[in-house]
Amino acid sequence: MVKKLLLILKMIKVEHTVFALPFAFMGAFLAARGYPSSRQIFWILVAMVGIRSAAMAFNRLVDANIDSANRRTRNREIPRGALEKTEVWVFVAVSSAVFILAAYQLNRLCFILSPAALACTFFYSFTKRFTWLSHLFLGSAIGLAPLGGWLAVAGSFHPIAFLLGAAVLFWIGGFDIVYACQDYEFDCNHMLKSI
Repeated sequence: MVKKLLLILKMIKVEHTVFALPFAFMGAFLAARGYPSSRQIFWILVAMVGIRSAAMAFNRLVDANIDSANRRTRNREIPRGALEKTEVWVFVAVSSAVFILAAYQLNRLCFILSPAALACTFFYSFTKRFTWLSHLFLGSAIGLAPLGGWLAVAGSFHPIAFLLGAAVLFWIGGFDIVYACQDYEFDCNHMLKSI
């Protein structure tokens, strides 16, 4: 059981969650105009771990067949058989539930919007099949982090939160375009979309 959990943590790349945390806290600190409460900081952390874990695991599930065909990714946990898809689906469900619980603990608006946030992050996984804008969909999914951090503290929308989200959207989108260059030939041969 511990071995499987370690494989799942490796699969979802915990460092990617750590990388995205400052975006959420940036929104939270700006909304608070200082320091949010320790309770808010805790539940924002839990929410970010929940949604990023669910999104990364879902992406690995959706892309398992693509990953198995790609020389660069065929050694990932699902294609090589180290993790069963059922185990990963359970992890997605638990991570999603953790995110929804954290949103509930933050405020009513966060809770109401939590399914939409999950849907946005899951939708990205399908975009490379039909649009060259897939990089911007990834950026928009991660761009929800500062918006969510703002909502967690303020409980309402503000133009600054949307500006922060847009900045993250384009920064991550640009970063993903560069990252996708390593799969240029594979994507062309398998009719996957990319800028």
